[in-house]
Amino acid sequence: MQSGNKESFLNPSQKSILVLFFTLIICFVFGLKNFILQPTFLLKKLGQSSIDPEIAFTNNKPTFLEFYADWCEVCKAMAPKVNDIKNEYEKDINFVFLNVDNPKWEKYIRNLNVNGIPQVNIFGKDANLEFTFIGKQEGEIMRESLDNLDLKFSGDSKTINSDFSAIKENKNYKSSPRSHG
Repeated sequence: MQSGNKESFLNPSQKSILVLFFTLIICFVFGLKNFILQPTFLLKKLGQSSIDPEIAFTNNKPTFLEFYADWCEVCKAMAPKVNDIKNEYEKDINFVFLNVDNPKWEKYIRNLNVNGIPQVNIFGKDANLEFTFIGKQEGEIMRESLDNLDLKFSGDSKTINSDFSAIKENKNYKSSPRSHG
């Protein structure tokens, strides 16, 4: 006949250690998830805080215009730098963020020849294009460009290329929004 008392596989101290171990793993996974997803949330936050481009081009302030996509790893990598720049200059400069996957911005995508993202266009107070940055950029280069907006330019805009995500036509939309290439 079997005894009604079954001995536990683990003693109480081993159970405590095991519970503590799994708790630490769960906390680590949630912490890592927030760290990995932070640039995505930051990119969406920038898009939501964007000024309408029509207002930006008519209020006699310089404009920082970035084309981005939520899926763009280079855009995500640049988001913290761009956010720092926005926080530093937002009193004096308009910040506009346009998602290339939104057909609403197709006019701007075509007019500014957006072929890769992120693409940052910096306009003077008179809405003339002064600088274009395509791909991953250092924050200092963009800051210098913003600081130099007060200087008189000959009217020639400058384009700086770096690593970027190619975009191409996405056949899911009739208006041709962009997709990862």
